[in-house]
Amino acid sequence: MTRPVRYLEDFTPGLVLEFGDRLVTAEEIVSFAREYDPQPFHLDDEAGRQTHFGGLVASGWQTAGFMMRMLVDNMLSPETSLGSPGLDELRWLKPVRPGDRLRARVTVLEVKRSRSRPEMGTIRQHTELLNQKDEVVLSVQSIGMVRTRS
Repeated sequence: MTRPVRYLEDFTPGLVLEFGDRLVTAEEIVSFAREYDPQPFHLDDEAGRQTHFGGLVASGWQTAGFMMRMLVDNMLSPETSLGSPGLDELRWLKPVRPGDRLRARVTVLEVKRSRSRPEMGTIRQHTELLNQKDEVVLSVQSIGMVRTRS
């Protein structure tokens, strides 16, 4: 997969990037849940119907994983991405269900060059994951560390 190489200078406050088209399946929801989040509404549709979810739903942590994969495949450059010191305000706003199609929308909030390490800087961003109905299912603010061109 060819993705653009993005340096710190390529990001500006207000920049919006949209990408991804990820179909979610019941099989992967159950598989993830068995391994990482074995709650009944992630493991079985009938058990999910007995809850406020009304059926099988993906773990929020799996939903965050879908978002991360989209970021890696479409926004982060292996040549320039230097990781992240963390996340703020992670919210799971709507359940993700089998058959949902997800995409990401990233809005750059702030770009700062490091004073102590001028070869890098940080990007503060607001990321939303949306379903096929344009409902926001996940939102998060995060900071990414990125190399500069110079």
